[in-house]
Amino acid sequence: MVKPALPALAHLIHSNDEEVLTDACWALSYLSDGTNDKIQAVIEADVCGRLVELLVHPSPSVLIPALRTVGNIVTADDTQTQCTIEHQSFPCLLKFLANNFKKSINKEACWAVSNITARNKEQIQIKYEIVSYLSCLESYLARIVTVYLEGLENILKVGKADKNLGSSRGGLWVLELEVLMEMMESTTVEFQDGMLLLC
Repeated sequence: MVKPALPALAHLIHSNDEEVLTDACWALSYLSDGTNDKIQAVIEADVCGRLVELLVHPSPSVLIPALRTVGNIVTADDTQTQCTIEHQSFPCLLKFLANNFKKSINKEACWAVSNITARNKEQIQIKYEIVSYLSCLESYLARIVTVYLEGLENILKVGKADKNLGSSRGGLWVLELEVLMEMMESTTVEFQDGMLLLC
């Protein structure tokens, strides 16, 4: 019942029209949401490569249903999951985790990565890549927090200097920021179980 629509959808996902792409990707998402037989029919329509290409589409209205479809495909068996991996879906999925995308996009990407990493021994290399990637991400996040705290410290220094010079523009926020600064001086940044902790 699914198969008659697939050749048309396989053609439509190569359109340059954003609305057509969006509708075609959502249709593929709905058709791939189910049994491995449904997913296999979608794979046999030769759409995996194009779906992975659409994971870097600038419009979220195209990207989200393409991501959902890839996510549906990786819920299937190892061979079906391997189809998206061979089309380089994994680096695209990691990109979502590394950048500041909408929460719903990150959630879909995490779901897909989780399904990929639950696979057989041949796909263990991907698990290693995730661990390596997350280690880099931890140091990157720690650096972001450090830069943010340094910026806040500079704001406090200017406010304190203004206060010492008798300026009234600092006002109450300088006192509140001084308390915050004291708290920050005793704060350390750590990672535990994949979570950023301010101790």
